[in-house]
Amino acid sequence: SNMLHRFGLLISASRIITSNPFQFNSAHAKLPSTTMTRLNATKSGARTALDEMSPDGSFKRVDAAWRNKISKEPGSMFPPEKNRYHLYVAYACPWAHRTLMTRAIKGLEDVISVTVVMPVWQKTKPDDPNDSHNGWIFADKTSGKVLKNPAGLGGPFPSSYPQNEEDPFYNAKSIREIYEMAGDKDGKYTVPILFDKWSQTIVSNESSEIIQMLNSEFDEYASCAEVDLEPEDMKEAMAAVDSWIYPSLNNGVYKCGFAHTQEAYNAAIDELTAAFDRAEDILSTQRFIAGERFTLSDIRLFVTLLRFDEVYVVYFKTNTRSVANSSVLLNYCRDIYQMDGVAETVDMHQIKEHYFCSHPDLNKFSIVPRGPDFERLLQAPHGRESFDVKRRRISKGQVSISDEDKSTLKSDVSVDSLEVV
Repeated sequence: SNMLHRFGLLISASRIITSNPFQFNSAHAKLPSTTMTRLNATKSGARTALDEMSPDGSFKRVDAAWRNKISKEPGSMFPPEKNRYHLYVAYACPWAHRTLMTRAIKGLEDVISVTVVMPVWQKTKPDDPNDSHNGWIFADKTSGKVLKNPAGLGGPFPSSYPQNEEDPFYNAKSIREIYEMAGDKDGKYTVPILFDKWSQTIVSNESSEIIQMLNSEFDEYASCAEVDLEPEDMKEAMAAVDSWIYPSLNNGVYKCGFAHTQEAYNAAIDELTAAFDRAEDILSTQRFIAGERFTLSDIRLFVTLLRFDEVYVVYFKTNTRSVANSSVLLNYCRDIYQMDGVAETVDMHQIKEHYFCSHPDLNKFSIVPRGPDFERLLQAPHGRESFDVKRRRISKGQVSISDEDKSTLKSDVSVDSLEVV
């Protein structure tokens, strides 16, 4: 009861907006330690994913450090409530894009607010000559300052775009400041951040867990509550595909792009190519990656395929394959892109500007390739509704399918492949 009393006082105090966000740290420190579950990553100063390399030259991503949960369970420290939580995201980041898509598809735009940071990384401590960290910054709507890349080259880049915002709560200049305000000890300042405005702390920065929370915990407030992106009867199939989509595709493109040795790159590109082909094979016989229904697993896959031709083929040297050259994967991407609310979460200009302009070690002068205008390709019809006719009446283990349905099937889908349900 004493713990709950202290937390009640904390929530009451946190509803008062203060001009100095750092004043809250003393009260924040009184939270029971069980509410701030973080992995024990070694703090070696501020860092980015580019610093996470193994001795053999391969890229080894470190897990997210903030892993708390929003839950409807009684007594939850972070219960679902309207207008309590906020997402800090970047259009450019595929991990953040997962959360924007889930929020849109579930109809949570009026429930969870969003701030979109600028695409090109900048110095997060520009007044400290001894701090070399580069990372996400907020828009500057007033100065009109012209920016270059972190090495002082490339550009010019504006300090603000219409769709990017200043920090609405603390006047922070960078995402790093949000982490520091919350008492972060990990030193990796990533998006997305799911932030609790009332207790003024980070709930989670792990995208795979944030999208699960958005899917399951806010149905009371969601305008599309009937949409379940992680149905109970598909969890096993989702876990099976997620087990290779993340390491071989989502993270696989980074293992190719950040490799420091030819040997590490060769291993990464082999793994990536096999996974690309595996996804293509699966999606040639069913509409979505885990089965006949759209799930969180499709969101995980889509955000990588969306960036593949425009960015990864060039920047990360993943040129053994191309989505545009795969009719199956291109139409799969079209299918998802044309779902209600998804296209509004895509900003290819900011995607390309981030990747090609934020890492001077990989692209010194921040030259942005013109590219194939992949997003334009996504506006054409996809034709994948034809997979819906696969679920038909069954008689003694055989699928009954009408001549009319057969005529609507794509030529690459055989009756033999139809799912028996």
